[in-house]
Amino acid sequence: MSQLLWKALIATTAILGTSLIGVPSSQALPDSGELPSDPMDQLTSVSELRDVAPTEWAYEALQSLVERYGCIVGYPDSTYRGNRALTRWEFAAGLNACMNTIERLIQENVAVLKEDVDTLKRLAQEFETELAALGGRVDNLEARVSFLEDHQFSTTTKLTGEAVMAVYGIIDGDRDGGEDTEKVPAFGHRTRLELNTSFTGEDLLFTRLATGNIADLSEEAGTFEGSLEFSQPDDNDVAVEVLNYSFPIAEGINIWIEGTGGAFDDFTSTNNFLDGDGGTGALSAFGTRNPIYSQGEGAGLGIQGALGAFEFSLGYLATEANDPSEGAGLFNGPYGAIAQAGFVPNEEIAVAATFVYGYNNLDTGTGSRLSNFQSFTEEEFGEAVNTENYSAGLGFSWRVADFIVLGGWGGYTHSEIREGGPIGDGSLEIWNWAATLAFPDLFKEGSTGGIIVGMQPWVSDSDINIAGIEREDRDTSLHIEAFYEYALTDNIKITPGVIVITAPDSNDDNSPLVIGTIRTTFTF
Repeated sequence: MSQLLWKALIATTAILGTSLIGVPSSQALPDSGELPSDPMDQLTSVSELRDVAPTEWAYEALQSLVERYGCIVGYPDSTYRGNRALTRWEFAAGLNACMNTIERLIQENVAVLKEDVDTLKRLAQEFETELAALGGRVDNLEARVSFLEDHQFSTTTKLTGEAVMAVYGIIDGDRDGGEDTEKVPAFGHRTRLELNTSFTGEDLLFTRLATGNIADLSEEAGTFEGSLEFSQPDDNDVAVEVLNYSFPIAEGINIWIEGTGGAFDDFTSTNNFLDGDGGTGALSAFGTRNPIYSQGEGAGLGIQGALGAFEFSLGYLATEANDPSEGAGLFNGPYGAIAQAGFVPNEEIAVAATFVYGYNNLDTGTGSRLSNFQSFTEEEFGEAVNTENYSAGLGFSWRVADFIVLGGWGGYTHSEIREGGPIGDGSLEIWNWAATLAFPDLFKEGSTGGIIVGMQPWVSDSDINIAGIEREDRDTSLHIEAFYEYALTDNIKITPGVIVITAPDSNDDNSPLVIGTIRTTFTF
């Protein structure tokens, strides 16, 4: 029997020892002693192994170990793979497993052959160094686990963070019919700390603290077309930026309760590979997602679900939900409601149609000044004019190949003035579109190249009369954006990029606006 035990140990790979001593296969041994990661299944008979024939020299030994000591396991595909090379570290792991098994049998008063015990003693002396190192390794891991359990931040909460540092500014261009823009380079940051808390393992309480001092350049450019997605003009004040709670109500269906800082893209897919919320992906607010998704923010309720290849989202967000005064609150102030239906037949293709209805929420922070009508009228007349808005959009993403993702969207908004105030009744027709091209893992794994071409929101037609003049955007403006996001490490990315806006603020009298930036993103 001792010869059979010896042969079986020689035939056994390190996975044998791993499964029996209860150490995960991803746990590494010192130096070259890493264990294979393939999971093993306990055997009840050696005949279950498809690649071990009764004529094999080790068949009898394996049979003995399986039936007498339960000292053999197999791969999920019912193979043993006994021909792979074996290191001393791996042999020590297998030896340690059999020693533990026989020791347990002795403690349970199960008969064990003296020859087997003697063989194991001799092997233990031969591999004394490796076994000691193996035991020390396990003890060290147990100590590290105990330390982490004693010093962990929370049993329910995971803390993550992101810090964006950027050099940015307007390189060239003018506004307002020839007035120079402010060409002053700047350096700033946007910092976020995020608390991800789960009470059941399926729910998520999400809290984001944010601060920063990066301007969005709309004031300097004289148009919202210059807005950067990673802007954070908070003068370094720290605040709770987002608070929401999501949980499943059925398989594939989740509810979102937005306490503050909610946005439609929290629970609605924007179908843009370059949507990285400013920290990664597109540099501009326009290049990040279709602007109609920005016609709703604040507190409210959302639902997201999937039925096979079909996805849907519904939501309601009120901008001034926490204000109990007249003309504000959850239902009486500015609000937006969204409905989206998507078709995602596989991981490469996604298509979605979106409808947004809102009141007093036309400002998207992108596009011409006139297309952001609330801000425009407040600037012109000292008070915002109420509007009722109907928006529709269609977007898609198509992974043509592993290294190319094609995407795009179109958006339309019909806005009607309600209680017109200083300008009476009227309506606006607003359009936007974009085509995106992404190059995942360009030159290096984790890096991304991106190109975005489109037209930011512009008023194509209106019957609004201001001082006897019908107001609409006189020209169209083209948005061209290119960047390369270089992954310096898994947690550091550097992104140089440039944004060109032709006919800024949809006015051909203005020369092209050129914005340059070098964004560095740290994640932890």
